[in-house]
Amino acid sequence: MAVAPLLTLLLLLFLSGSGPRRCSAAATANSTSSPSPPPRPAPLVPALFVIGDSTADVGTNNYLGTLARADREPYGRDFDTHRPTGRFSNGRIPVDYIAERLGLPFVPPYLEQNMRTGAADVGLTSIDGMIQGVNYASAAAGIISSSGSELGMHVSLTQQVQQVEDTYEQLSLALGEAAVANLFRRSVFFVSIGSNDFIHYYLRNVSGVQMRYLPWEFNQLLVSTMRQEIKNLYDINVRKVILMGLPPVGCAPHFLEEYGSQTGECIDYINNVVIEFNYALRHMSSEFISQHPDSMISYCDTFEGSVDILNNREHYGEQSNRWFCHHH
Repeated sequence: MAVAPLLTLLLLLFLSGSGPRRCSAAATANSTSSPSPPPRPAPLVPALFVIGDSTADVGTNNYLGTLARADREPYGRDFDTHRPTGRFSNGRIPVDYIAERLGLPFVPPYLEQNMRTGAADVGLTSIDGMIQGVNYASAAAGIISSSGSELGMHVSLTQQVQQVEDTYEQLSLALGEAAVANLFRRSVFFVSIGSNDFIHYYLRNVSGVQMRYLPWEFNQLLVSTMRQEIKNLYDINVRKVILMGLPPVGCAPHFLEEYGSQTGECIDYINNVVIEFNYALRHMSSEFISQHPDSMISYCDTFEGSVDILNNREHYGEQSNRWFCHHH
């Protein structure tokens, strides 16, 4: 999984001043075996906090009653431990590489930390696993709470932000609020969520949603919800956010079959809706920065990078034509 260009750009963005941010994320075709990481230098930021769906889940759903789990083979066969971890990948996922480039350890899932220490335990020992970051991402989660519900339990965007707020309170009890405010202000928050709102909600017309919302209205609902959650994070001193756009959902094999694509061409209707969502998300992030000048939001365009892989498969390895087969 060659994600170095994206990671290098993200680090440059966050370490080089203020102002609106935008990055172009060239996605990767397949995961390869990863050696044990070398000794880490001093971290570039204090911590990495992760919010998202299966694109960022590192084990949250292992603790939930759901079909959206990655705790069995062949998941994890090329990971550092060569065992399933809950990551929806044969190897590492982008947040692992980001953590490594930042000089941080792999970020543990929030539910694992809570079950290990107990939510009521607020001693310094209990927060040791959280001080350099926490991963709240849950496969099948969406911006809308009910997205992905047919797969079982998950932790929605709103619930994940509530968990971040709980983490803030728990750390404050142990370290003091001033220290935690400074920690959050200097840390990176990675947000990757939204595909399931289309795959498992709008495009399935759950509860007749298409009768209540035209595509552009649904996109506005998603983006306004996202903005509110980013504001909730801002209110607890979050200032550095990586906001991932959506990939070309209309290129997923499931939709190629459902819509009768005979040549493998992507479904324009779906991709156009996703493009509109991405545009609205990017506009929202720019507007948020203008209203909160001390915030930094890097919007990352995963759509164009993904399309480049689909159109130039030979440059990304022989398995690249199967990269987009599954998503929760």
